[in-house]
Order: sequence, then structure tokens, then C-alpha cells
Amino acid sequence: MAQPWDYIAKIVSLGDSGCGKSSLTVRLCEGRFSPHHDVTIGVEFGSRIVPVGPPASLELSINNPVAPKPKPSPTKPSKGKKGGKDGGEGEQKHMKLSLWDTAGQETYKSITRSYFRGASGALLVFDITRRSTFLSATSWLNDLRQIADESIVVVLVGNKSDLSPSSLVTPSTTATTTSTPSSPTSKDTPSPSKNLREVTKDEAEDWCRRNKVMQYVETSAKSGEGVERAFLEVAERIYQNIEAGRYDLNDRRSGVKSAAAGGVGGNTARTVNLGMNDAAGAGKTKGGCC
Repeated sequence: MAQPWDYIAKIVSLGDSGCGKSSLTVRLCEGRFSPHHDVTIGVEFGSRIVPVGPPASLELSINNPVAPKPKPSPTKPSKGKKGGKDGGEGEQKHMKLSLWDTAGQETYKSITRSYFRGASGALLVFDITRRSTFLSATSWLNDLRQIADESIVVVLVGNKSDLSPSSLVTPSTTATTTSTPSSPTSKDTPSPSKNLREVTKDEAEDWCRRNKVMQYVETSAKSGEGVERAFLEVAERIYQNIEAGRYDLNDRRSGVKSAAAGGVGGNTARTVNLGMNDAAGAGKTKGGCC
């Protein structure tokens, strides 16, 4: 039976404890949010199949290496839009993301580091309301690059954007509000509309440039905003590397495997072929999400 995906890639999420790494994985894989999680011990797993390459990447403007091509005229059939070199049907490529959600506590760091090996992509997560988690990102990145391949695709993710309402980030909005003065009595009890941001987008984007990290994406595991985008940014760049021939798809150490390659689903693919079914049993003994 043919696989529903063309490639499978190992993606790790890393960062300080309490940043919402597990919540991001659960939101992507199960489409839900739980405000309470147990601390992750070691690693938890998830999986999701996503489209990679055109036409999906062009429609979403994800990691396009060149400026988007003009869309074909509505009167003409989009015969070239399917993309691909074979010219066959169903040419939209799909990638199965094997997600490794690692523990963020210092206690488990020696264990966590071992899971970075063989990863082709990573989400480096921090909490935009806790500057300390952003300052730790450099240390996490150094650990990742020491163990994983130096060319690993990394996206910096600022989670909990729901705690930084856009209406408070943009001061000009106060001119349009008529009678909404800030109440001094609300100081002691944080409200959903309070801006708790401690790290700005400019700071995070500057950090990415200085550390040669591909992209910065802000997410909210609670609302779902930006979550899919963050994972797609990683998946699309991995796909571009596959197209450029930068991985040996027959070598499990590359963190990427093709459905057409031998051994998929067997022992040679075990390091990357773990999904929610595998995690269901493991979660009972290893604890839940962070």
C-alpha cells in the first residue's frame, strides 16, 4: 500500500521548560489546547503530514527561494501549477513530520541532548513573556549544533503571543478608543488584555540574523495562531534541501527518508518513524506534556 507521504523528517522542539513546546505539538497534531500539562520527562512524540513544495508553498508564501511567480490568468488552465518534474497527477508533495518534543528542565538536559542527533529540523521555543527563556535560546542553539548536523534547519518560535494583544502593542489605537481608560484596580489581577510581552519582535529577528537562524515566528498554542506556520517553515526548507540533493535519503543519520527508499517503517527508519500511536503508550509511563 502506498504511503500517504513522500518524505518523513525528524523535527525536534527545544527550549526552557514551561515555554509551551508540548502545547505547540498537541495543537498541531490534535488541534486542541490544554492549560495544564505535566512536565515532559525525556521526550514525547507526535506526527503530522503537511504539504511541501508547490502549489501549497506558493499559495502560503512559505520559504519561497525566489519572488512568487505571477498567478496564471483565470481563463487559462494552470497546467504548470502542479509542479514536479514527472508531470504526473497528484504532484503536490507531502512530508510526514515526526515530532520529538524534548524536556526543557535542566535536570533532563543530558538526556534531552541525545535526542537532537539525527534531526533535520528544529523549533527553538521561548516564551515572549519571560525574557530569561529568550536569553537561554543561545545556549540551546549551541547544544543543538554541537550534536545535530551543522546544517539543521532551525526556526525560532516566540510562543504565548496571546499574552501580547496587538491593541496594546500598537499605541496608535488609543486614539480610536472613546472611553476605555486603564483601571488602576486591575493592576493586581492580570487580565487577558494585559500586555505581558518582555521580548520584542525586533529583538528576536535581530537574534536570528546574528545566530544565522532561518526565521522567527510568533505563535499562540492557546489560540492556534502561527502554530501551523512555524512547522511549515521548517518542513518547506527541509523539502528545498531535499530538492537540492543535500540529504542522503538512504542514510538514517540525515533525519530525512523518502517513501520510495527501502526500509521505511522497518528498523532503519525507527529513529524518525514515530507517531501519536507510539506516544500513547509511552505517555502513560513517562508523563505528559510540559
